Amino acid sequence: MRRLGQLETAVMQRLWDWGRSVSVREVVEDLHKERRIAYTTVMTVLDNLHRKGLVHREKHGRAYQYTAVMSREAHTTGLLEDVLDQSPDRNATLLNFVGQLSAEEQVQLRAALAKLDGRDNSGTEE
Repeated sequence: MRRLGQLETAVMQRLWDWGRSVSVREVVEDLHKERRIAYTTVMTVLDNLHRKGLVHREKHGRAYQYTAVMSREAHTTGLLEDVLDQSPDRNATLLNFVGQLSAEEQVQLRAALAKLDGRDNSGTEE
């Protein structure tokens, strides 16, 4: 999974935040709060995101409505998987990453792993 460019990220952030289908015009109007950008530029970005399989589009009248194909978390997971695939030693990479987490993040990681194992935080079965 490729990392997104700056404008692609800005567009996807809106799709993920809104959680619904949106028109190019809606995205343009929201982006205008931060910077001036042409309608055709945003249309091209959404078309590229569609071609990459990151958004679904459906024709409504003369325009398309776009929705994110996957959640922000699923996309991030794909990026992390790509990084791990590039490492000759996934275990060492994971250990290095976990070692850089804050104490709070390590607690969150342990809780997430316990959930995957079917246990709650106290270690008892659910």
